[in-house]
This record gives sequence, C-alpha cells and structure tokens, in this order.
Amino acid sequence: MEKGSSHSHSSVDSYGSLNDLTEDELHKMIQETLQANTVLEAETFMFERHLARIEQKEGIKDSGPPSTQSISVRDPSYRKRSRSLMASTDRSQRLTAEQKCDIAQKEIEALKTSIIKVDEESEKSLDYYKAIMEEAEINLSELKKEYYEFERDVLKGALHPRTNKIIAEKCLRFFEDKIKARDLLIEKFRLKNAALKIQMKKMKQQLKQKAEMGEVLNEVDFNQLKIENEQYLEKIDERNQDLLRLKLMTGNTLQVLNSYKQRLQTLTKEAVKLQNDLALREDLQQKILAETKMVEAERAQAEKVNKKLRKNLTDFRIPDVMEYVHGKADIYDLQKKIKNWERKVDIAELALSTHTKAWKVLQLQVQRKHDWQDV
Repeated sequence: MEKGSSHSHSSVDSYGSLNDLTEDELHKMIQETLQANTVLEAETFMFERHLARIEQKEGIKDSGPPSTQSISVRDPSYRKRSRSLMASTDRSQRLTAEQKCDIAQKEIEALKTSIIKVDEESEKSLDYYKAIMEEAEINLSELKKEYYEFERDVLKGALHPRTNKIIAEKCLRFFEDKIKARDLLIEKFRLKNAALKIQMKKMKQQLKQKAEMGEVLNEVDFNQLKIENEQYLEKIDERNQDLLRLKLMTGNTLQVLNSYKQRLQTLTKEAVKLQNDLALREDLQQKILAETKMVEAERAQAEKVNKKLRKNLTDFRIPDVMEYVHGKADIYDLQKKIKNWERKVDIAELALSTHTKAWKVLQLQVQRKHDWQDV
C-alpha cells in the first residue's frame, strides 16, 4: 500500500496542489490510485497464499501473517492493519520483479495442480453417478420385465375361467420359479466373483514378480504410453471419420445405382412395348399396302373401262328408243359404280395418308430411342 501512497503523492506532485486541480484531473488521479490499489491487492493476495502454502509445508501454523482462508484481503480492518504494517516496513524489503514472477509462476502451477485434482475428482464422481444411473436403469428394466411377466402369467394367465379369480397354485409356482432363477443368478455371480478373485490374485503375483525382476513401468513410461495411446486414438478417430465418409459415399452411390436400375427397367419395358407396337404397325402397313395395290389395280381397271366408255361416247350414234333407254340405264349403273369406286379410292388414299403419317412418327420415336440408348 506504500506504493499506492507514493503513487498518489507523486500524482499530487505532478498535478500540483489539490486545491489547484480541476474536477477532471482529480477524477483521473482517483482512477489511477484505484487501479494501483487493485494491483497491490492482487499481489498481496497472491503473496499471502504463497506464504500460507509454505507454512503448511513447513508445519508452521501460529507464526507469520494469517492465511487467506481466515482473513480476506477485502476486509477493511485487515486493510488498515496491512497499511500500518506496510508503512512500518522498510522499502528495501519489497519484492523484486523476478521474485513476483517466481511467486506467480508457483501459484499458477499450484492452481493447475488443484484444477487437475478437481477434474479427476469430478470425473470419478461422474463415473460413480453414471454407474448408479446405469444400475438404476437396469433395475428399472428388470422391474418392468418382471411386472410384465407377473401380469402375463398371474394376473391374466392364472385366472380361473369360472370364478374369474387368481389360482393360488399358479401364483406360488410363479414366485418359486422366480426364486429359483434368482438363486441360479446368485450362484452364477458367486462363481464369477470367485473366478475374478483368482484372476486378481494371479495378476498381483505377476506384478510382484515383475517388481522383483525390475520390469515395472515407471511414471515416464506410463506418460509415454499415455501419449502414444492418445496418438493412436486420434488416428482411430480419423479412420472412423474416413470410414463414415466412405459409408456415406457408398450409400449415395447405391442410391444413384438403384435409381439408374429402376430407370433401366422402365426403359426396357417401354422399349419392349414400343417394339410390339412397331410390329403391329408394320403388319398394319403391310395390309394397307396390299389393299392399296388392290385398289390401284381396280382403279386402273376402272380407268380402262372409263376410257373405253368415253371412246364409245365419242363414237356415239343415235340408237333406237329402246337401245337408248337400255344404254341410259347401263350408263346410270356404270356412273353409280364409278362413284362408288372413286369413293373407295378416296377412302383408301385417306387411310394411306393417315397410316403413312403414323408410320413416320413411329420411325422418329424409334430413332430417338436408339439415339438415347447410344448416348
């Protein structure tokens, strides 16, 4: 605290007398003094902890300054006493920067050690509570299973069909079976416990033999093995990550492959259907071509008859009345036949044009299908 007072005196000397200072300068001087006092309090607290730890190691309890566990630095009475003590001490007894650094380093190491101990204790407590939770979960699952079996075998399966009451013999048999099963389980655990005791005895003998032969690992070997174990665990984690990534890639590849297989099956079915349609259209085209040839032949023949009739018309001579009547009737019949044949020809040409268009569309579809399969 002498440092803070000297700092305040130097601040007053630098700023001048207090009466001549402005409010801003006073506020600034107060802030600087408070910061210096905070630093001094932290240093004092750390030094007292260091002294208390040294006294605990040396076994000194009553001599020296009080520990931080009984008196706090922030106690006003303690501050007054510390001020008086610090004022009475000689300035030559102050700690140097190197000593302060050594004390701070030792405090940091002690704090790290305490943190490690607290972590170990917390891990042990956590493992203990996890074990309790696992035991509780196992007991709960066993209770649920036993309740289900009791409800199935006794409450529902042991009911008398006429009186609708539980049969006592079945209930007693159920509990006897449970007791026998529990006895068998206890015997199994007893045998297992005995085997573990024998195994522990063997392991202790082996450790004793290794200790006698000088093969027991020291702390450095354990630390080296711990470091190697951590390295191997990191490698195992990396390999697990790679394995998960490869599994994801395999899953995605299988999904794509299945989609392509389904698409291939669909396209194969469609190709078979198109081939059947193509065969039907080809048969229809053959029939249409045959009918077209037949109609063309009939049309040629009708044209020949028509030419012959037109030639006869050009060489027409005035017949008798009866010949004229018969001729007119024949001409009328022939005109009707010509109209019928012309109508048939028109219908055939329309059908031919329709089937020709359908045939071209089908050829284009088949050509596109082949081009897609080639791609």
